[in-house]
Amino acid sequence: MKTFDLTGSKRESIGKKAAKSYRKQELIPAVLYGGDEVVHFTVGKDGLRKLIYTPEVFIVNLAVDGKTTPAIVKEIQFHPVTDEVLHIDFLQVFADKPVAMEIPIVLEGLAQGVKEGGKLSTEMRKLKVKGLYTDFPEKLVINVENLGLGKTIQVGELNFDKLELLNGKDNVVAAVKMTRAARGAAAAAASA
Repeated sequence: MKTFDLTGSKRESIGKKAAKSYRKQELIPAVLYGGDEVVHFTVGKDGLRKLIYTPEVFIVNLAVDGKTTPAIVKEIQFHPVTDEVLHIDFLQVFADKPVAMEIPIVLEGLAQGVKEGGKLSTEMRKLKVKGLYTDFPEKLVINVENLGLGKTIQVGELNFDKLELLNGKDNVVAAVKMTRAARGAAAAAASA
């Protein structure tokens, strides 16, 4: 899994008023949970762009006042109108403690149903998995070559080494849907 280096500095004060003043200085308030103590700190707005606005998932090497900690992004709060980042929560990760996070899905191969005139539809972009962060891949690759026309792949059918899937077993990950042209061809073949 890719890593991302981020540097922050401890906050002197916490609360709404302090958070507002940090945001005026182009700093984003953040919190690191999961360790021995909760750390309140700020990070520069520019440093976060490559971490937030990407489909990729990173392990963040968080350096706050000289102490580096491995962490994952747990939650990001955005402004409802301007979409600016208001606050970020990080969760400290350990090599021996399992953690849950969402990992992007990549569909691989040409589905059998697509060859027959169907359209491949991705129903989920990410899957929530639980495991040791050292076992997390950058993306979950799902082979769809055997997916027929009108068929689906559900979470319960998937299996990844050393990872536990936390999504509902009945959730559809990918499907090959009938197109109008395929329906028309099927109807013409049935009437002939």
